[in-house]
Amino acid sequence: MSDGGGIQVTTLDNGLRVVTDSMAGVETVSLGVWVGVGTRDEAPEVNGVAHLVEHMLFKGTPKRDAYQISQQIEDVGGHLNAYTTREHTAYYGKVLKEDAGLALDIVADMVQHASLDADELAKERTVVLQEIGQAEDTPDDIIFDHFQATAFPGQALGRPVLGLPEIVERLSRDDLNAYVQGHYSGPAMVVAASGRIEHARMVDMAAEMFGALPEHRDWPQEKASYHGGDFRDERDLEQTHVVLGFEAVGVHHEDNYATQVLSTLLGGGMSSRLFQEVREKRGLVYSIYSFASHFAETGLFGIYAGTGPEQVAELVPVVCGEVANLVGSIREDEVARARAQLKSSLVMALESSMARCEQVGQQMLIHGRPIPVAEMLARVNAVDVDAVERCARRLLESVPVVTALGPLAGLESYDRIRARLGH
Repeated sequence: MSDGGGIQVTTLDNGLRVVTDSMAGVETVSLGVWVGVGTRDEAPEVNGVAHLVEHMLFKGTPKRDAYQISQQIEDVGGHLNAYTTREHTAYYGKVLKEDAGLALDIVADMVQHASLDADELAKERTVVLQEIGQAEDTPDDIIFDHFQATAFPGQALGRPVLGLPEIVERLSRDDLNAYVQGHYSGPAMVVAASGRIEHARMVDMAAEMFGALPEHRDWPQEKASYHGGDFRDERDLEQTHVVLGFEAVGVHHEDNYATQVLSTLLGGGMSSRLFQEVREKRGLVYSIYSFASHFAETGLFGIYAGTGPEQVAELVPVVCGEVANLVGSIREDEVARARAQLKSSLVMALESSMARCEQVGQQMLIHGRPIPVAEMLARVNAVDVDAVERCARRLLESVPVVTALGPLAGLESYDRIRARLGH
């Protein structure tokens, strides 16, 4: 089928979906495999296995060792990369149009035939442990893991993508192989390509290279339950890092776009309320912004700020006040500006083949179909003041999450922060 804008989709007999987004004006192809599994599909005793698998797939197959994987793609001037999130894993790259077949063959080889060699695993485990250590040493990075864990305590959705060091240290080849065999199947995967590519050719290549994928997709996924709460880690740092958050809607909810508009209005740019009040008027921070994360059935809305220890006592009440005062104060001009920012980001992404490839790959996993740009823009345009107010009220109804790292003497108690937000 086609959405009329150069995007076509074909489903192979084993359930693998192939989606292409043709771009006539470029000479390159961005392509990859998007897998609909991530950290929330791990058992607690193997937390971090999805991310370690992502690393290990680059470490060789019977057909190519680790060096040959990188050499072959770089011999043609291309590149490969990958990432793991709480719900998805992706392996992707970009090459000249004539090398699309080679790039797809390498990715297909990696995701289906990885050797998972014990010696390579020992080395890569050390690399991942160093990655975890680096994250721990980066307060404005690790604070978001604590934020997630506080919002969803003791749950798959709350566990860190990188895994816990004590678990990663003991993950075995059998653990990795079991995860791949149990989750990397045709119905769970999407082959996506954008750029100078013909859909029929991509389908033929995918059928040949991925035809042996198993057809199963039947594993339990724990339903998330938002809790809220307080996490504080006193550290000797130059800054205090704070994230204040709330429960938000899932990716399929009708208020998904309205939540994004609210985030943009509140802390999405230099004209946003938080930037103007907290940085421009009061000079309390260098960095402050809001964000919305949408998962399958739930979501998170958060505000991050980094400030000096002597400013945190003033900062948090001001931020709470801005959130508490949202309901009843949202203006049409603010909503219009936030809509414009969202729409421009959507349209600007169309200029990048990699962004378009990732977009259609993720849309197929999440929605089961590519979402036409016109439909996305229409949904953004439909967001009005009432919808944004509704989202703001929903935030204030949820128990807040407070996470903080650094010097914490000036930070108010959790109960006081809750009271400022009407709890």
